[in-house]
Amino acid sequence: MAVFDTPQEAFGALRPACVQLTRAQTMENVACLQAHLAAVSASALQELQEYVLFPLRFALKVPGPKQERLVQSVVQCISSVLAATCVKKQDLLQELFSELCTCLSPPSSSSNPVPLSEELKLAVIHALYTLMHSAYGDVIWSLYQPSTLPLLGFAVSLLLGLAEQEKAKQIKISALKCLQVLVLQCDCQEHRHLDEDEAQQCGDLFASFLPGISITLSRVITGDIKQGHKSTVSAIRLFYLIVGLVMADVQLARIAKNKEKLPVEESRISELMVHRGPDWSKSTAEKLSLLLHKMVEFSSVHPHWKVRLELVELVHHLLRNCSQSLVDSFSHLLKALVGLVNDENSEVQSRCKEVLQGIAEQRIVAQNRALADVLSENLHSLATALPRLMNSQDDTGKVSTLSLLLGYLKLLGPKINIVLNSISHLHRLSKALMQVLELDVTDVKIVEDRRCEGVCGPSGSLQHGAQKGRCQKKYFRFFTEEKIFQLLQQVCRVLGYYGNLYLLVDHFMGLYGESGMYRKQAAMVLNELIAGAAGVGVDVLQEREVSLNVDDLKGSVMSILDEYTDQANWYLITSIDTEEISHEHSVQHSGLTAHPGGARSSVLLPSPEPHVTTHTMNSNIWQICIQLEGVGCFAAVLGKEFRLLLLSALYPVLEKAGDKTLLISETALGTLVDICKACSYDSLQCLINENSDYLVNGISLNLRQLAHQPHASQVLDTMLRHSDASLLPLVEDVIQDVLSALDQSYNNQASTFLRVLHSVMTALVQWFGSSCSEEHQQRQTPEWWRGTLSQGQQVVTRQEVEQFFLDYVRQKQIAEGNLPDTGDEEADEVLPLAEPEPNNSDTEGETPLPSHAQLAKDVMERCIHLLSDGNLRVRLKVLDVLELCVTVLHPHGNHLLPMAHRVWPALVTRLISDDPLAVLRAFKVLCTLAQKCGDFLRQRFSKDVLPKLTSSLLSQAPASARAGPVYNHTLAFKLQLAVLQGLGSLCEKLDMGESDLNKVADACLIYLSAKQPMKLQEAAQSVFLHLMHVDPDSTWLLLNEVCCPHQYEPPHISLRPVKLSGMGRQRNEFTDNVLLLLEKLQQQESVMPQAGM
Repeated sequence: MAVFDTPQEAFGALRPACVQLTRAQTMENVACLQAHLAAVSASALQELQEYVLFPLRFALKVPGPKQERLVQSVVQCISSVLAATCVKKQDLLQELFSELCTCLSPPSSSSNPVPLSEELKLAVIHALYTLMHSAYGDVIWSLYQPSTLPLLGFAVSLLLGLAEQEKAKQIKISALKCLQVLVLQCDCQEHRHLDEDEAQQCGDLFASFLPGISITLSRVITGDIKQGHKSTVSAIRLFYLIVGLVMADVQLARIAKNKEKLPVEESRISELMVHRGPDWSKSTAEKLSLLLHKMVEFSSVHPHWKVRLELVELVHHLLRNCSQSLVDSFSHLLKALVGLVNDENSEVQSRCKEVLQGIAEQRIVAQNRALADVLSENLHSLATALPRLMNSQDDTGKVSTLSLLLGYLKLLGPKINIVLNSISHLHRLSKALMQVLELDVTDVKIVEDRRCEGVCGPSGSLQHGAQKGRCQKKYFRFFTEEKIFQLLQQVCRVLGYYGNLYLLVDHFMGLYGESGMYRKQAAMVLNELIAGAAGVGVDVLQEREVSLNVDDLKGSVMSILDEYTDQANWYLITSIDTEEISHEHSVQHSGLTAHPGGARSSVLLPSPEPHVTTHTMNSNIWQICIQLEGVGCFAAVLGKEFRLLLLSALYPVLEKAGDKTLLISETALGTLVDICKACSYDSLQCLINENSDYLVNGISLNLRQLAHQPHASQVLDTMLRHSDASLLPLVEDVIQDVLSALDQSYNNQASTFLRVLHSVMTALVQWFGSSCSEEHQQRQTPEWWRGTLSQGQQVVTRQEVEQFFLDYVRQKQIAEGNLPDTGDEEADEVLPLAEPEPNNSDTEGETPLPSHAQLAKDVMERCIHLLSDGNLRVRLKVLDVLELCVTVLHPHGNHLLPMAHRVWPALVTRLISDDPLAVLRAFKVLCTLAQKCGDFLRQRFSKDVLPKLTSSLLSQAPASARAGPVYNHTLAFKLQLAVLQGLGSLCEKLDMGESDLNKVADACLIYLSAKQPMKLQEAAQSVFLHLMHVDPDSTWLLLNEVCCPHQYEPPHISLRPVKLSGMGRQRNEFTDNVLLLLEKLQQQESVMPQAGM
């Protein structure tokens, strides 16, 4: 706290120290004065400012060499005085400024000057900084007159020299900050902002220093990185402040073309002044452009984020103040700004985005044609180099390159049509996109993945499939990073948002049709253009000048949609399936549309089988998927307006949802979900049901012309898979048409029709399967038996007992084949024991068959005839359909059993003398029949099938026992495994007799050997587990004959001891499995008495 508050008191205290210092310039006297100054208040010191400064200034002016430490202490003392007071006299300010600058320069008389210490340099720089801040009011302007230009130049050169040549970081930073104050661009709040005239005056003055300042600062900025980031940041800030002042558009616009003539006495000074006329500004801008290019290249990749952040500020400041004078430099500046949008540092990113947003909002580019031209040229150059860069750079470099491209487009904004209206620019840009977006179509898995023939419910599994289709990652030739693809999407969307949509769609549609090489890329671009035009998922800096008309958008969508669904682009070969290739090949040569009922009369010329590679199929799959994604995108952007296009879009998409290729079907499902959301349908089921009239009509028309429209079955399949039983009445007529057509073309189109019937029966099982099983279980348990189980709670009547035995006799007669033979073997003529009613299809007491069961019966009729077809594919499909028919007819035994009787001969043929694949499938059907028909098949199975199965198992056992691990992948192994897995349940379901069970046990026993493959051992164990349920005693005896783990002692000596073949045998290959089965049998027997208690 100050002791001397009045000037009088302060003078009395300071006078001795000042006098002493004037007499003798020593460090002790300076320190004494410094100590006394600490006790004087600022107001008192202000009155004595010149008095106190006199001995200090005198100490600096004394001729002769001086000690550096003395000069340093004097300068520090001057700084403390200036920090506490204000300089109010112009002369004092100029003199102090000159004297302090002199301290930094070596004496002119010295030939080998001794370098100054770092401490002294810092002290002088700090004193100059303090002096500039202590100047009061307009006193500061006395330094910024033409007459003081030499003095200013002297100070600027000294400080620039320190900033460039000094190694000490603190000196460099301090010198740069002092320079910033010297050019009146200080960051502190004490200095008021220059008004227009003052700025103009400073600009004229500092123009003389601009070459030296800019060159030196550029060297500092691009200097050794070891100098640290702070000096680089300070140099960048000083550079753009001084350049922004001298090259300001506002100032240069006010400069007269010719230099004014000054009086003679001022002419010498005027020679130092620069006239900022057009010639000077143009020449200076060219030189600054070179410096800026060098600085930008260095700073944009500087490792420290604060340097990159300051570079953003440089671009912002110069673009705001010098957008016209430095227009040629913005090629580099905007490139740097746009490139830093994706900087790794969040602060740099956010500031960069703010600056870009500000540029867009202030319409700097939109209102400056020269800047727009610079951007368009940059864009052209980048588009030309883009394929080369994407082929040579790493992923980080590719992200930077594409960010630059995207940034140029965003900055151009509404001016983007300058580029698009130029044929050269548009051609370069579009071809660059075509090359960069080229897909990698070498993955075989895309072709191999096939859709399961199972049924998909209307809710959960559909959403899963649709989600998988959307998440399917695309693989590109020139990049792998997902971020790169997202940047390319944004490029296309920004083009669509700002550009002329009709021009863009027309151009890329031309590329789409020009070559198959560009088709996938062009489709991707078209999809994104439409999304961008609708403003969906597009990130822009400014709104477009005119919003897009919905009718224009719809018109573009319709033209693209027509091209996508054209036969040549929609029906491409995606599989090596012979049928599919022939279908696609014939469709492509027929010149038809993809819309329902679109067949035209045309002559199909025979053509050679096309040579299709995996590469081609992969490419075709991706093309179809991209087009399907486009349909989903179009629906999303049009919303409910897309309902008007459903007539042309829904049928083709449903076709692809039924495609066998997994990727296509899942992508189509995703598209259907998008359509549902866009058109406000609650679910895919609602979408199908509400449009079923048009869809069914199209299917019906196309099924009549299967040679030209082989995909109608896929539409019906998709409708059935993703709807419910309410759809059945709507498609029943179509199914009857299919059956009628099948009756007339067994040889030609059986495979296609069977695909339709398989879809129908799969849907019926999905819709009615669970209810069928429950109903059948209720029917299987007679009322009197349920009453008995309820421990006599219900009295059994005589009529019920009589009816039970009558039914038993009837079923036994049917099982033995005692059926009336009328010649035509129609199922409707299989007569029950009771008297028939006039209706020949319904037995007494029976209600008519439900529509779905009658449909299954009709389909089963056709299957009986097709089971002996010469084509293996057809036979396999028939067996699949037959199994589904049995499941649907399960509750209706009076109809199922006669049909089973009729199908049996052909099924047995498939089981005992057919291709192994057919045998495998036929055995599966047999298991289903046994499960549904029960003991009806016992005698037939025992007589016709069982001997073949057991002999086959016995003959194959030695081969499988000595086979290696590769055997598990053979068809023989799969057949053995299927028979073993199903044989046990067959024996149990059919309630086989003892002799048959013995045959089964003997055939399966050899598979309990440890030499057999593990899966066959497990399957054989399952057979014996079933046999335990049917005849546990015989099974126990058989197993103990092989291996008996216990000795059984007779309960009395009069009884003979029990002797089994397995007793006392050494451990062998059967031991482990037999012991395991015996243990399970013992557990089963121990559980049964407990259950009976």
